[in-house]
Amino acid sequence: MADNSIHTDLFSPTKLGEIELANRIVMAPLTRSRVNKEGVPNELNVTYYVQRASAGLIISEATNISAQGRGYAMTPGIWTEDQVEGWKKVTDAIHLAGGKLVIQLWHVGRCSHVDLQPNREAPVAPSAIKADGNVYTESGIQEVSMPRALRIDEIPGIVEQYRHAAECAKRAGFDGVEIHSANNYLLEQFLRDSTNHRTDQYGGSIENRVRLALEVVEAVTSVWSSGRVGIRLSPVTTEVGNTPLDSNVMATYSYLIQQLNKFKLAYLHFVEGTTGKNRTVPENVDLGTLRSLFDGAYIGNNNYDFEMAISRRAEGQVDAVAFGRPFISNPDLVERLRYGIKLADVTNDAYYGNGAKGYTDWPKANSF
Repeated sequence: MADNSIHTDLFSPTKLGEIELANRIVMAPLTRSRVNKEGVPNELNVTYYVQRASAGLIISEATNISAQGRGYAMTPGIWTEDQVEGWKKVTDAIHLAGGKLVIQLWHVGRCSHVDLQPNREAPVAPSAIKADGNVYTESGIQEVSMPRALRIDEIPGIVEQYRHAAECAKRAGFDGVEIHSANNYLLEQFLRDSTNHRTDQYGGSIENRVRLALEVVEAVTSVWSSGRVGIRLSPVTTEVGNTPLDSNVMATYSYLIQQLNKFKLAYLHFVEGTTGKNRTVPENVDLGTLRSLFDGAYIGNNNYDFEMAISRRAEGQVDAVAFGRPFISNPDLVERLRYGIKLADVTNDAYYGNGAKGYTDWPKANSF
């Protein structure tokens, strides 16, 4: 069958840093809560990822870097040998299918519950400020717990958690790593003055609040070539926890992005608007300006449809486009977009849990 007649290079090969992609369609990280209590990927996860291997790049579901970093039940980890072996089965199968997979490294910070923490300890955060929202635990949905502020002598240990996770990811056979500094999890909690009220060298000024994110990037790039490391940012999202924005989004994120340029990262993965909800941006924020400050490749994310992806790519606004929810119900999303085949819809009850149902039982179209 002939390719879609619409002129676009979204289906052409490209590179993000050192990572070679068969096309510019990226599968966004999607938490699906389908692993065991030990956070070890299983054969069901292998099937799920391989079904979607035609994406130019798959960014894994957010993956906990430590037991402390965990904020939701049945989410995978990348700090134990069993987890490494579980992920190795996934990466081997993806590569056999011709796909590429990077792992998203995750520490939720304050967005957790004591039931999910070692010894039922309080979650950690830059400051003892409670999030507004719920998390999914083995006992069901529960309100987030009150966090405690990290002591300054504990922060090197947080950086080491990221470094160790990056090392484990390398042994697990991933094509790269993405540092999750978005969606108001730990690193973004440090970035924003709404969630960071510290008075030491990790709080107060923009330079101080950005410090931890940059130390994490430095640690990860000590393990991986910088051309195989990306970062995800979400300057104007209020998700998760209905978190207030930074008081000066443009100043904080402009400084951060310019500092990130020193590392020559593979890509910047940008949430354009409120994660998973809308693309509304405050009047005093210009995401285009922030995007233009980054020297490397740019992945646009958040409520893209195919027409928007084509348009923004044609305008040179994106190097690749990340699709999230459409990949849940359309494992063959790339082919459906390419040949103009109707997309299957997904409902909320398929997102989390339920084993294979709503996870690996979506049929592929057979019209190409």
